[in-house]
Amino acid sequence: MKVFRRFSVSPETLTLILVNLAGIMERADESLLPGVYREVGAALHADPTRLGSLTLFRSIVQCSCYPLAAYLAVRHNRAHIIALGAFLWAGATFLVAFSSTFLQVAISRGLNGIGLAIVTPAIQSLIADSTDESNRGMAFGWLQMTGNIGSILGNLFSVLIASTTFMGIPGWRVSFHLVGLISVVVGVLVRLFARDPHFPGDRIASSKDQSSDKSFSSDIKDLIKEAKSVIRIPTFQIFVAQGVSGTFPWSALSFATMWLELIGFSHKKTAFLMTLFIVAGSLGGLFGGRMGDVLAKRFPNSGRIVLSQISSGSAIPLAAILLLALPDDPSTAFSHGLVLFIMGFCMSWNGPATNNPIFAEIVPEKSRTSIYALDRSFETILASFAPPVVGMLAQHVYGYKPMPTRSSGTVEIETDRENAASLAKALYTAIGIPFTICCIIYSFLYCTYPRDRDRARMEALTDSELGQIGSNTPCTGDGYYDLNIVESGGLNGKEGSVIEVDYGEEESLEFDHENDEKALLARQLTSGNMGD
Repeated sequence: MKVFRRFSVSPETLTLILVNLAGIMERADESLLPGVYREVGAALHADPTRLGSLTLFRSIVQCSCYPLAAYLAVRHNRAHIIALGAFLWAGATFLVAFSSTFLQVAISRGLNGIGLAIVTPAIQSLIADSTDESNRGMAFGWLQMTGNIGSILGNLFSVLIASTTFMGIPGWRVSFHLVGLISVVVGVLVRLFARDPHFPGDRIASSKDQSSDKSFSSDIKDLIKEAKSVIRIPTFQIFVAQGVSGTFPWSALSFATMWLELIGFSHKKTAFLMTLFIVAGSLGGLFGGRMGDVLAKRFPNSGRIVLSQISSGSAIPLAAILLLALPDDPSTAFSHGLVLFIMGFCMSWNGPATNNPIFAEIVPEKSRTSIYALDRSFETILASFAPPVVGMLAQHVYGYKPMPTRSSGTVEIETDRENAASLAKALYTAIGIPFTICCIIYSFLYCTYPRDRDRARMEALTDSELGQIGSNTPCTGDGYYDLNIVESGGLNGKEGSVIEVDYGEEESLEFDHENDEKALLARQLTSGNMGD
């Protein structure tokens, strides 16, 4: 008994461990299919354009389910939502393994998007609620790192066994079966042991007064109202525009495994190179998150933004070296690995350093799940067009050709090298142009971010003041509070807000001193710049 006590962990720590474990399996599931594009294409007679459309189908379903994810995460236990998502994507993964036609795989991947959609906002909002501005970037860096571990495991596992068979079952199908099985186990663990701080004691009612007496239509109206308020935030609009262009290259890189194999790298070398790239991204996420926290303290209005512009800008020349400058020769594994590592390290700062921490700063705590869900919804649907675009560019612009039937080994090698060059040009088009746009769009945050951050802080202060007033001031009969907020224009220290709170039912208040007149029931709170 003493041994168990010695190694026991708090419910909060156990929850974070299980949530990150769910994140690992989520990313492992996402990375399975890109790792076996070549084998799936051969088995189902699918060209690169059709293979890329599989990701598009999943992303369309995924983004359409993000509003559902926001509703579930706000109204229900987020740990249970994560478990439900794990069960859903596990079932869809099993269906992919059993599929025998391209249409069946496409439908299964679409269903897979439902489970993936409801998990991501719940995980991100749990992380945001458990951190503050001084360590939020580092926390999201760790989340990115654990997610990348899942990508490593999924990609490495699928690539290594893709060319093998087990009891007559192709290796790529076996990988889907195993990931689906492990996802079920993780879902069970999360359901049994993870805890949502908004639902202490695993109660149905939450500490945020999310009671069951509100109708479904009322909940939907509240959700729509909250979504509209988030969409109207200028900083959020800029992040969506940036995110569409910024996530496009990452979606396009799903063809990187196929490109390396066409160059002539073996399955083992390809798996190693892609693992190296993901490890670099994991370390880069930690570095970016930490540097974002440091620069945010030193330069509150610009530190995080500058870091993301450096990250997105550095990917442009590095991708050119990797895809256009290095020779298409399988003997250059070291050179490819070195550039992949540097590129993965530098281009992975945006999420943990800037995007995710700032999202938590520009809205009240109650709206965090909604802003993460809306961001994923807008970004995912548009970025999901990247794989089909890469496939079409490779085939119709840069000369990608299907492998001739019954061709000799020499012809196959020559065709693979030509196709590798075509795919590399298509990949760079889908990386260089979007990252250039992304870097430019980040510049607009210098104007909007300080103002929106200060407004969110003022709103939080207002809620706090009203909470204190409600607890300290009796209000009977038809008593009411009337809140008016007047804002003055300006940025960076020149913006202020005046909040007037008027109270009704003055006659219901009594005073102990004779000389007290009728109370002046108006209160003004003036706030200057709260950012610095």
